[in-house]
Amino acid sequence: MKFPLAIFTITSLVIVSLLSACNTQVTTSAYSLKSGGHMPVSQQGLTVKHADLTFDIKPEQTIIAGIATLTLITDKPRDSFSVDLDRVFNVSAVAVNGETLSSEQYSNPEGMLLINQAVSDEFSVTITYQGQPRVPVRAPWDGGVMWETTPSGEHWIASAVQGEGCDLFWPCIDHPTTEPMQVEQHITVPKPLVAASNGVLVNVDEDKFTRTYHWQTKSMHNTYAIALNIAPYELLETKYQSLYGNTLDIQFYHLPETTEKAKILFSEIPTMINFFERVIGPYPFAQEKVGIAETPHLGMEHQTINAYGNEYKKNEFGYDQLMQHEFAHEWFGNQLTNDNWDHMWLHEGFGSYMQPLFAQYLHGDLAYKAQLNNQRKKILNRAPLVSNEIKEEEEVYETKTGPGGDIYTKGSLVLHTLRSLIGDDAFFTSTKELVYGTATPKPGNFTPVFKNSADFVNIVNKVTGKDLSWFFDVYLYQAKLPKLVVNRTDDKITLQWQIENNKPFYMPVEIQINGKVTTLDLATPVTLTIDKMDVIIVDPNSKILKYDQHIVDYQNFLKEKKKVNK
Repeated sequence: MKFPLAIFTITSLVIVSLLSACNTQVTTSAYSLKSGGHMPVSQQGLTVKHADLTFDIKPEQTIIAGIATLTLITDKPRDSFSVDLDRVFNVSAVAVNGETLSSEQYSNPEGMLLINQAVSDEFSVTITYQGQPRVPVRAPWDGGVMWETTPSGEHWIASAVQGEGCDLFWPCIDHPTTEPMQVEQHITVPKPLVAASNGVLVNVDEDKFTRTYHWQTKSMHNTYAIALNIAPYELLETKYQSLYGNTLDIQFYHLPETTEKAKILFSEIPTMINFFERVIGPYPFAQEKVGIAETPHLGMEHQTINAYGNEYKKNEFGYDQLMQHEFAHEWFGNQLTNDNWDHMWLHEGFGSYMQPLFAQYLHGDLAYKAQLNNQRKKILNRAPLVSNEIKEEEEVYETKTGPGGDIYTKGSLVLHTLRSLIGDDAFFTSTKELVYGTATPKPGNFTPVFKNSADFVNIVNKVTGKDLSWFFDVYLYQAKLPKLVVNRTDDKITLQWQIENNKPFYMPVEIQINGKVTTLDLATPVTLTIDKMDVIIVDPNSKILKYDQHIVDYQNFLKEKKKVNK
């Protein structure tokens, strides 16, 4: 998922000189503002085995001084390679396999740090850099590092870089398939600040003025989900016995001002874990932690340290929807990662479907359908959910040319419709196999996977024993929803599907006549004989996502109302 404006007044000549040395007058390039898309030739064939990241955080100057050592594997010998790092940082040194390079051997004019040094097999590159990272205009929809203050006036720092990518504050290969297999972070902050991050806290080293937090991940890790969360945090923690027999560490880093509210949310986390483990499967990162950090932005699915800034609000179904959605991404986004941002609906559609499913788990079908209906009203159908092209992340979120918010709402309703079509057993078996690479996941028998929409279609076809390509062709690969045309006279009712591009669509439809429900095969139009007094309801259990004129009328009403209120 993707959230206050930060304005900084610099008055100290000392600070000005520091910022000048860090090239802060240079702005972030278009290259660094994108994530994913076509990978440069200089990065193709590189695997990130390990990332050792050292961050010295200087809140008063809004500066990060970093040293990053990446262990890379190349598929062939090469004379040069590159990693991504925002050009706002001054790169003071680059070393390959421990040998310091001359400044003529590397350059970073546009945010792609090109290194001219022959390498082969496994090698390391160490990059020393310093600067003032990009400040987001509206995080997390806009990426960067936030330098805020808590209600008591203490420093409150958070990264949120999903749309623009990891290179906004650390050297990486900014593509969804280049996840490091393991990450070490050494985050130095001035006392009394605390640095909460991904994985397991190995140790904390202290001197008179600072603390250095050493965090270590044990799993392959989303690049944009490497996170800085820095504040005078207090920690709530407990151990939880998973339904699968293993023990989970639950940790919530919260502000001192929110202790009582944090305790309430903290107490609800086991119920969320129970839901996901019963319905989807085991928590993917049990060897690390279930982590949350309170942030000055709304939220983000930072692996094992979910960002939370929803101010402890609950929805009408009695749970914190933002927290539940971000937690869903541990399964859909972190354990399962799309191999191309074009398939982002696998993250956000599944992540969004977990909210009505959780409402159903808590309160039954009324809550489930009510929350689905809230999502249904937001679907715009301006572009297909999937273009089958290589996409940058922001191209997918673009509301005029890309699917935008439909990856959340339409994705959720597509899954609801699929579940209604193939049944719970096949739906949840397919979902497990998509997420874990196996339909019988247990702790220790799975690792993070990369998948795309075609993978999911193939899994569903295998599990059901049917070719359901027609379903996905209509719902994923073209924009317009299927339209159910119903014509009724005094003695007849005719139903038929009207599909964009006349694609085949074999969706059966339930019809309820005077309380009796019948399922119609609508591969071709169907006409039934009726009485003019019959009470007829088409799709009485709201199983199918389809074109609804009343939804379009309501959306147009809201648009006009918004214009009047401007």
